[in-house]
Amino acid sequence: MMRRVAVMLLLAGPGWAAVPPMADPVPPAVTVVPATRGAIQETAVLTGTLVPREEVLVSPQVEGLAITEILAEEGDLVAAGQVLARLSRDVLDATAAQNAAQVARADAAIAQARSAVMEAQANRTQVDLALARTRDLLSGGNASREVFEQRQAAASMAGARAEASTGALRAAEADRALADAQRRELLVRLARTDLRAPVAGRISRRIARQGAVVAGARDPLFRIIRDDAVELEADVPELLLAKLRQGQPARIEAAGGPRTGTVRLVSPEVSRTTRLGRVRVAIEGQGGLVIGSFARAAVEVARHEGVLAPLSAVLFQSGGAVVQVVRDGVVETRRVQVGLRSGTQAEITEGLAAGDSVVAVSGTFIRGGDRVTPVSAPSAKAE
Repeated sequence: MMRRVAVMLLLAGPGWAAVPPMADPVPPAVTVVPATRGAIQETAVLTGTLVPREEVLVSPQVEGLAITEILAEEGDLVAAGQVLARLSRDVLDATAAQNAAQVARADAAIAQARSAVMEAQANRTQVDLALARTRDLLSGGNASREVFEQRQAAASMAGARAEASTGALRAAEADRALADAQRRELLVRLARTDLRAPVAGRISRRIARQGAVVAGARDPLFRIIRDDAVELEADVPELLLAKLRQGQPARIEAAGGPRTGTVRLVSPEVSRTTRLGRVRVAIEGQGGLVIGSFARAAVEVARHEGVLAPLSAVLFQSGGAVVQVVRDGVVETRRVQVGLRSGTQAEITEGLAAGDSVVAVSGTFIRGGDRVTPVSAPSAKAE
């Protein structure tokens, strides 16, 4: 370059002044971040609704009775067996009194039938003995055939009366058994006039109204969240559903504040129309959660240890992912394999080593082979 300028000055003659040579341009500055080695986790964000894990319906088991007393309200914590409401028992008490009278009558009939059986058996024994004596006298010629036939008929009638009295006793005992069965049914119905909680939990809804006549076909009078256990129910795409497993930890954001939890249920099927599958996340610390409210969960689906680079440094092309590495001031484009991604970080499984300086933002105005001035920046930490 200097020789060329000197030749031009000689050709120009003595009247021209010397022009100084132009300096080489300064390479552009590029922000670089060192690749680091560390842990990275991939999280899946689920959005859904807070629902009871199991909702128990409390319905009346007797019909046609009015509600006389309500002992629990929505939001109350109840124990298993606790009385929630009471039904009128006037009609059942009157029926129980009638049943007691039937039992007493059946007892009297049984006693009378037993006396009749004993009398009939004694009469039958007496007639049988008379028939036996007449038979002996007839064989010796001391009794007539007519007397023998009369004694034989009397014996048959005594046997028939004994069997009839035994049947009457059985009928009286059957009436007593029927009265006992009716009494047991009445006791069960009387016990059911106290509407009790079948499980422990929190009452989420009360439909019972004092004075209303209950019917089994209507809506349940109470709804109980069993053990006060609330979960997040979310519908997720089928690709994300394949990454979720039972027991994966989760962080839940709800109206009641942040909570922790675990994935409890992953549906084995997806909807054919929406291509979404159902997931339920169990939440620890139930107090303050409102059924039906919106919630969000971040579920950790994977965790690896490897080489990390900013996600902004990775350029995804049709042929695969690449990063730009600055080495001795020269840009080098490398093809890499990307593993997990989390927030602003990406795991590089192939093509990059810890300590390599990568261009912080890929796809800028530089290309492979360009000279640059690297400007260091703090490396981003994995979230």
